[in-house]
Amino acid sequence: MKKWIIAAAIFSVGLFSTSALAQTGSAAPKKTQAPPTAQNGTPAEAPGEAEPPEGEEPKEAPVLWVTSVEAMSSTHPPTLDVIRVRGITSTDGWEDAELVPLTKGTPPDGMLDLAFVAKAPTDSTSPSKSPVIEAVFTLEPGHPYKGVRVHGATNRVTLKAIPGYAEAPPPPGDCTDCVGKYFVAKGESAPSGVSSNEVIHEESLPKTLHVVKPTEGIGKLDSDPNRLMLVIGDDGRIVIAVWD
Repeated sequence: MKKWIIAAAIFSVGLFSTSALAQTGSAAPKKTQAPPTAQNGTPAEAPGEAEPPEGEEPKEAPVLWVTSVEAMSSTHPPTLDVIRVRGITSTDGWEDAELVPLTKGTPPDGMLDLAFVAKAPTDSTSPSKSPVIEAVFTLEPGHPYKGVRVHGATNRVTLKAIPGYAEAPPPPGDCTDCVGKYFVAKGESAPSGVSSNEVIHEESLPKTLHVVKPTEGIGKLDSDPNRLMLVIGDDGRIVIAVWD
């Protein structure tokens, strides 16, 4: 009986020593992977360590400004009409531009309405020189359309006949040189003694403009890749310009 008890005690000590060595000799788990549980190997949550967030998917949005619409007809049958649209985006980083039909069925005025959209960057971006973007749309033979209207975020261009070409007026300013200049709202006058090249007029900027005056907060933190936010300093100068 005593021999059995001694043997059991020695066996238990051996198990404890082996377990302790296994714990102290194991490598620390990586931050992106929790250590397995002792029971079934299922990953367990490590305290104080959260999994890194997945990258945000680019969202589709209208292109800021449609600059031109061109419709061309093929010269060999079957005759196809191709709509080519060009525009500018608010910042660099827009991609996968396409023309999405808004028209359903046969329109009473014979016009095809298209939305000019692309995938916008996910982060707020400082103003840049207006990047050019374009897309094409093909019309099958026998379509009922006599013309096309293309809609962007802040304007639209109408082409009344196919084939043909239509162009928009010059786009609004890109605000690449806004910071440090005085902001003049609609109906207001520039400060006295300030030259014209030191002033930015609201009328020259995109319609989707969010101006944060010195006495105001920024409002809600929503996101719009076609909205230009200007933060005005106490002296009336622009201190921040960003597409958000």
